[in-house]
Amino acid sequence: MSTLPRLCRTSAPAAAGIVHLGPGAFFRAFNAVYTDEALRTRGGPWGIVAVSLQSDRAARTLRPQGCAYTSVALGTDGESTRVIEAISDVLVARDEPDHVLDVMADPQIKIVSLTITEKGYCHDPGTGDLRLEAPEIQTDLANPMRPATAPGLIVEALARRRHAGHLPFTVLSCDNLPDNGATARRIILAFARARDAALADWIEAECRFPSTMVDRITPATTADDIARVGALTGYHDPACVLHEPFRQWVIEDDFVAGRPAWDEAGAQFVTSVHAHEKMKLRCLNGTHSMLAYLGYLAGYETIAETVADPVFAALCDRVWQKEILPTVPHPEGEDLTAYVASLLARYRNPAIRHRTWQIAMDGSQKLPQRLLGTISDRLDQGGDVAGLCLAVAGWMRYVGGTDEKGAPIDVRDPLADALKTAARSGVSAAETVDRLLAIRAVFPPDLAKEPRFSDAVKAAYLRLENCGARNTVAELVAA
Repeated sequence: MSTLPRLCRTSAPAAAGIVHLGPGAFFRAFNAVYTDEALRTRGGPWGIVAVSLQSDRAARTLRPQGCAYTSVALGTDGESTRVIEAISDVLVARDEPDHVLDVMADPQIKIVSLTITEKGYCHDPGTGDLRLEAPEIQTDLANPMRPATAPGLIVEALARRRHAGHLPFTVLSCDNLPDNGATARRIILAFARARDAALADWIEAECRFPSTMVDRITPATTADDIARVGALTGYHDPACVLHEPFRQWVIEDDFVAGRPAWDEAGAQFVTSVHAHEKMKLRCLNGTHSMLAYLGYLAGYETIAETVADPVFAALCDRVWQKEILPTVPHPEGEDLTAYVASLLARYRNPAIRHRTWQIAMDGSQKLPQRLLGTISDRLDQGGDVAGLCLAVAGWMRYVGGTDEKGAPIDVRDPLADALKTAARSGVSAAETVDRLLAIRAVFPPDLAKEPRFSDAVKAAYLRLENCGARNTVAELVAA
């Protein structure tokens, strides 16, 4: 128990104009920081009501300190702190669904933004379509007035606004999904159409779903981090977040009823975010997942420790230059060679303890966007995919639930049981890979049946079994 005084808010909250679903560490290190700076610069009714779908952790930590918290930038030259006061309230949808819906239906709310991770969209990562048969979606459709999912909450709030004659809000996805705005739109419309065709038609005509690209490495906050922030600041803040200094937010400028002055805080507004999003999703998120699985298997706890090993740094360079960059359209204003060089420098920042285990979570949801799309495009080009196939094989070894020393792995994934069963039921490396490739929620059938892909994954999986992750990586980069 800390003996330090608790952090307290010093200014009155701005009137709420944004509801944000998913008030985790990334939101507090990113969206809320941009909004705080926009409010300081321009003001306006753009305070944030943060809504957690299930957990009350954010409410428990933020409410006692007036929803203020500390943002800590971890640079190679030291740490810098600032207090963020953009959040006006924190609600828990599980405990107070009527109140949450009342707030979202209020016409003063102009934007509903999302950082709910891939699994929060209740979609099939392989197709991007809503899983209408999912139990949580069926429950929300049967009880539309008490939704528990993000699609259910958004559609019910929009239904109430339509009934009252109000404008809809803008739905702003800030998750690492390809075409995240289009994905959110497809999910919301599918859910709405399953409820009421006329409501779906209204949402389709009136609502806006701009796509975004978000980028800031944000490790999970630990008890030691909280204690260190207390020593730096002189107060206790269990809601503090730690992150790298770098940040980038690219947003399609398509809003129903205005937005904060995020551009004055450094956000880039564009007509289409597609090229920037693909650049980040493939270059950063793709190699992050690659390093997470292979680095974890090699015994490394963090990304910085992983790339401090020269063979893993060389793996990143190889995969960027030979496999990823040939599939990335050139974003306006970006130098792709400089971009990937800056990524390696960010990965090497020893102050950022981004755990390989944390990044490895929910891999069944992440692989289709981060790795498989790149592999498909590169195969279409007739190009090299050896490194990316090794990354897929690393994921397959990881979800088996046992590391290279025989210790159990705490696999956190919506499909964890099915993945573990498939990974452990094969009598050979080839059969294990085939069983995992048969999981349609992860692997598109056309890719799974492509011999250039499946054979490469089988070969990589066998090498990982026989030689271990580090030796297999060293062999690949030396070839």
